[in-house]
Amino acid sequence: MDRFSSTTVLPDGQDDITEQFLIIWGQIKAPLIVPLLKMAVFLCLAMSVMLFMERVYMAIVISLVKLFGRKPERRYKWEPLKDDLEHGNSAYPTVLVQIPMFNEKEVYQLSIGAACGLSWPTDRIIVQVLDDSTDPIVKNMVEMECQRWASKGINIKYEIRDNRNGYKAGALKEGLRHSYVKQCDYVAIFDADFQPEPDFLWRTIPFLVHNPDLALVQARWKFVNANECLMTRMQEMSLDYHFSVEQEVGSSTYAFFGFNGTAGVWRIAAIDEAGGWKDRTTVEDMDLAVRASLKGWKFLYLGSLKVKNELPSTFKAYRYQQHRWSCGPANLFRKMLSEIMRNKKVTLWKKVHVIYSFFFIRKIVAHIVTFIFYCVVLPATVLVPEVEIPKWGAVYIPSIITLLNAVGTPRSLHLLVFWILFENVMSLHRTKATFIGLLEAGRVNEWIVTEKLGDAHKLKSAPKAFKKPRFRIGERVHLLELATGCYLFFCGCYDIAFGKNHFFIYLFVQATAFFVMGFGYIGTFVPS
Repeated sequence: MDRFSSTTVLPDGQDDITEQFLIIWGQIKAPLIVPLLKMAVFLCLAMSVMLFMERVYMAIVISLVKLFGRKPERRYKWEPLKDDLEHGNSAYPTVLVQIPMFNEKEVYQLSIGAACGLSWPTDRIIVQVLDDSTDPIVKNMVEMECQRWASKGINIKYEIRDNRNGYKAGALKEGLRHSYVKQCDYVAIFDADFQPEPDFLWRTIPFLVHNPDLALVQARWKFVNANECLMTRMQEMSLDYHFSVEQEVGSSTYAFFGFNGTAGVWRIAAIDEAGGWKDRTTVEDMDLAVRASLKGWKFLYLGSLKVKNELPSTFKAYRYQQHRWSCGPANLFRKMLSEIMRNKKVTLWKKVHVIYSFFFIRKIVAHIVTFIFYCVVLPATVLVPEVEIPKWGAVYIPSIITLLNAVGTPRSLHLLVFWILFENVMSLHRTKATFIGLLEAGRVNEWIVTEKLGDAHKLKSAPKAFKKPRFRIGERVHLLELATGCYLFFCGCYDIAFGKNHFFIYLFVQATAFFVMGFGYIGTFVPS
């Protein structure tokens, strides 16, 4: 108090208010703030340990998989499908290829062209374009594109609805109801920005044909615009870990993982047995995967098979996508927890894996602990020096977790610091979405289609390729990020003036990251 009075010159009124605030703070800190903060530290450390153990477990499993060469061809029967002179093409299963889209002006030609270019007997494949577009111009363009491919002999169906009920899940469900689908055995699903290679079906369908207990074969995503800006590089680092570790571990151990919603082939019988597509959450793909798994079906992940796609290249689009990806799983966990626990068709260990590892740790704890611990509780200990965080919890565990996450993208290791700051900022948005999903609050079923640019992003390097976008406060300025940045900046200043923890460098750097992303500038930096 003496130090504050001797080094601060304030008007009498403001000095009185400051003194009253400090007196009140001193009175409530010991009996209220300190115990609450200690409890928060304990809970955060417990969640950190759980997340740490999950990451180490997956690191061990993926190392063993690589060491012993447990390739899919060794775990499941795989033989190339061959021509049958007696039965001809009828020996091949009929495959339905679904492409759901909504006002996809920039990418519809790429996806339709890639699907029509798939190598498969022409009389044993049906390409189904599910167009929910509300823009009549785009709708007409998509229909004309389908007609163009139909004139080349491709069996392509252009399907529309008079409503958007259920969004993507509703479109996929409606698509399976058409009479011509009854002759199909499998369905390959590609979002509008995905471009499969011609041999995609030849590499996936044999697994389903020769292994009747397999319901899904999932391919890996390959990002065509990963080098566009710093934000896309950060996304690549996060998603590479998901595909190279999380999906591979799930496939190799419990034959279960979350369907990524695209770039996969389903056995239609498995979809029907699981109850079909449901639109009760914004993660209809994960919902179907969990229900099919509870029926005893197995899933296979093919990391060697990659399908080109596009990452969100604007912060606005990325925020909407992350809200859906964080809110949906939390809401699905709430809806399916009791169903998973009551299930009798799968083993106890698989139920534990789905509930604890897949949902609780990866979809809930990972988001909450990142924001609450590193952006709220840790800075708060600067204001309350009576509460200390052990070095193993503040430094060692997060460092190991970060390194384990970064191994998926070795080429971006020099961007690791930027990735940490980026993920910490995004954890605010993901934590908010997670609680919305758990509590089924207002935006729980919000579905905004991720904006895609197709080949347009290649033109950004050309001078004057685009007009400068208009500045809109509601779209560009994000108040929660700015408020958190102010909180961290204040804690940093307090640490310099009165603190003992000396976190001010971390606090200032992280505050800067919140300010940068709060003003929506993250997409403008292009890394080397």
